[in-house]
Amino acid sequence: ALVFILAFSWLSLPREMGKAKGKAKFKQLLSKNREVNVLSAARFFLFGARDIWFVVGAPVFLSVTLGWSFTKVGSFLALWTIAYGVIQSIAPALIGRFTGGRAPQGRAAQLLAFLLAAVMAGAALGLSAGASPTLVVVAGLGLFGVVFALNSSVHSYLILAYSEGDEVAMNVGFYYMANAGGRLAGTLLSGLMFQQAGLPGCLWASVAFALTTGALSLLLPHRESTLSLKEMKAEGGSD
Repeated sequence: ALVFILAFSWLSLPREMGKAKGKAKFKQLLSKNREVNVLSAARFFLFGARDIWFVVGAPVFLSVTLGWSFTKVGSFLALWTIAYGVIQSIAPALIGRFTGGRAPQGRAAQLLAFLLAAVMAGAALGLSAGASPTLVVVAGLGLFGVVFALNSSVHSYLILAYSEGDEVAMNVGFYYMANAGGRLAGTLLSGLMFQQAGLPGCLWASVAFALTTGALSLLLPHRESTLSLKEMKAEGGSD
């Protein structure tokens, strides 16, 4: 099926489609828009906050410490990812309940980032206090997924709201480059923190990254948006 789609696209699409008129230098990839740069930095730490526990810490903890089978661990992470996608798909409707039908601005990103840090801190404290590890992981990381999906959706809307005209593609590319960088940092730190301090260490590192996301989001503008939630659905993408 993919070979058929490739052949059809190759034969039917214009040859010049997608080709840049000129080759951009690396320094040109950095946005001249302060809001885009701040949001990209916040995005770096937001996705680092997730992958610090998601990539190594949680699956190894579930397998080694709780004795979950390979299938059970994989199923849990798969269901978490699917639920994350579902929440992100209905994010405009959920956010609209708190914004009176208007698209979110910087304040929404701030509140959600600090709420994310609070959720992870609660999970870390729960493990340290001797609460049921299974309950902490399933409930805590489930709640993390809901808040994280809303936060990520707000970011994806804001990057387009902050971009202008022909700079949209370059700004979005820079923004997702920061996204990938955060995931790389989170992946590396996940293994390192788990070796040094176990899952609680991963969770506290996630708290630090989420707090950094919130601190950077304080630099985003608070002006009211004139856009509706329908426009947010059209403009705000997923990950």
